[in-house]
Amino acid sequence: MPLRSRARPGAVQHLIGGHSRISVVNAGGVGIEGRVGHHVRVNRDIEPRLLRAFTAVADELHFTRAAARLYIAQQALSRDIRRLERELGAELFVRTTRQVALTAAGERLLPYARRVLQAQDDLAAAFSGAECRPLLVDVSAPVSTGSQVVAEARRRIGPETELVARFHSGLAGAAAELLAGRLDVSFGRARGLDPAVLARLDHRLIRYERIAVVLREDHPLARLEEIPLAALAGEPLYAAAGNDTTTEWTDLAAQLFAGRGIAMAEPFPEIDGDEEFIRVVTKRRWSVLASEVFTHLPGAVLRPLAEPVPLSPVSIVWRKGLVHPGLDALHAAARALATTSGWLHRPPGSWLPRPEAGVMIRD
Repeated sequence: MPLRSRARPGAVQHLIGGHSRISVVNAGGVGIEGRVGHHVRVNRDIEPRLLRAFTAVADELHFTRAAARLYIAQQALSRDIRRLERELGAELFVRTTRQVALTAAGERLLPYARRVLQAQDDLAAAFSGAECRPLLVDVSAPVSTGSQVVAEARRRIGPETELVARFHSGLAGAAAELLAGRLDVSFGRARGLDPAVLARLDHRLIRYERIAVVLREDHPLARLEEIPLAALAGEPLYAAAGNDTTTEWTDLAAQLFAGRGIAMAEPFPEIDGDEEFIRVVTKRRWSVLASEVFTHLPGAVLRPLAEPVPLSPVSIVWRKGLVHPGLDALHAAARALATTSGWLHRPPGSWLPRPEAGVMIRD
């Protein structure tokens, strides 16, 4: 079934001579507000390429990564951003040697740009002749952020759209499936992937999961409501070492343990499925580094970590160029859950792994 195009307020698509150009005004006919005290009416066509450049930088807040995501040179990306700023009569980013941040005008432009680009994608999909095939989504585990997003997305789609969930143990393994075309969407710590792999995928931060530890009920620390990191000194924690499909998680654990005296449990082959995971963990009496969203283990308790509060950034990750109503539904569901459940809130003084800790991510 061909994908249907939906008209969207604020986006007017012009097809002139085979080239796509877009005029941007809001529903009331007023253009993007520019410098303080001035309203600049956008009375000329804006190329979608410029808006894609803008949204990439807005997502990454880093010109080098945004350029890699778009497969263009950084100089070309900077030229496109300057050109868009000239056409809008507004500065969109504040740039320093240490960080990139959206200006107030950039914040105002972002939702318009997303709607325009989505309308263009819908238009392309409507005439692509492609059938609305099932979307294959890896959610890592039945109890996970990905599972919550898929459940919310299924409430938003029609009967003609199908989201098929599968359960893979880590994003590193799922990324290989994405690049091979055997998987459409996954979830996990995107910036824990090899940069060369990540450059070939699209991704968007959707949640900061609080990191926790799974302890036996008879463990001396199990009586605490939350566990200070210092209390785990000398404690070996299982963090999927030896599992090549979850290297992004093991990397996060290694950074968190460094300098705190926390030991990484010995490498162990990939454990497939909840039942087998429960069996192995129970037999070996492991304490397990986990997140606040984790499968219940019989005879064990899940306790959040503190002092400082460590966070695991979770992104939705998808194949570049993918256009599908199911992907649209997943994005909408993730945004709704982030808003209603505070998924992008970062407690003051919280801990993030590198490189995320060095990047100012707009909540």
